[in-house]
Amino acid sequence: MASIIESGWLYLITHFSDFQLASMGSFLLHESVFFLSGLPFIYLERAGLLSKYKIQTKNNTSTAQEKCITRLLLYHFSVNLPLMIVSYPVFRCMGMRSSLPLPSWKVVLTQIIFYFILEDFVFYWGHRVLHTKWLYKHVHSVHHEYATPFGLTSEYAHPAEILFLGFATIVGPAITGPHLITLWLWMVLRVLETVEAHCGYHFPWSLSNFLPLYGGADFHDYHHRFLYTKSGNYSSTFIYMDWIFGTDKGYRKLKALKHNGVGVEDDSKQT
Repeated sequence: MASIIESGWLYLITHFSDFQLASMGSFLLHESVFFLSGLPFIYLERAGLLSKYKIQTKNNTSTAQEKCITRLLLYHFSVNLPLMIVSYPVFRCMGMRSSLPLPSWKVVLTQIIFYFILEDFVFYWGHRVLHTKWLYKHVHSVHHEYATPFGLTSEYAHPAEILFLGFATIVGPAITGPHLITLWLWMVLRVLETVEAHCGYHFPWSLSNFLPLYGGADFHDYHHRFLYTKSGNYSSTFIYMDWIFGTDKGYRKLKALKHNGVGVEDDSKQT
């Protein structure tokens, strides 16, 4: 398996420059993973399939879904792509490389775990700041236009927020200067995680059913249903930051009531 990966990587670095792989290659990989993982949830919602696993009963209109896709393409080409191009010299200075040999799986695994932990910490505080009154009104409210999220809404945000919270994603790699293949794996896993958190479905096979500290769709969906003053659940991947600082009290109370069979009136406000 390792030899196959190395052969494929050798082909890439032989036919493309470091700049092409790190900028255009990263952009194309991101777009492919993002849309291929996010689009199926639009189909599920429109077709009414697996509705018993849908967290909210409300569905988005086709117009709202199409608006999301159009805006995403605009933001990705006007914000994400230029950012990847501009970031290339910075990552090179920080030690990023694409040459052989590839890093060992132990190095890759250690770095990916570090990225997830650091990203979650930085994202939590950045997200809480975005829920202050002024920033929510002028910046973060764009992301909350979809009170019933679906996979692609994970990256639907104000350009300023894309840059602001994007820092949480790149700070780990910027510190460690990883191999490009590690950076790509981190990007793929982060995209899949955030799409799953916004998918709007809680399946029996969802990771949150097996990983105690993982938030997942049910945890984050609560955040989208409520007004910014009482939303909580600010973390991106895990739940311990919200637990430590008490910003998940409303969510835990709601879960406890439902677990005890108490009828709960959903006091969320759709925006």
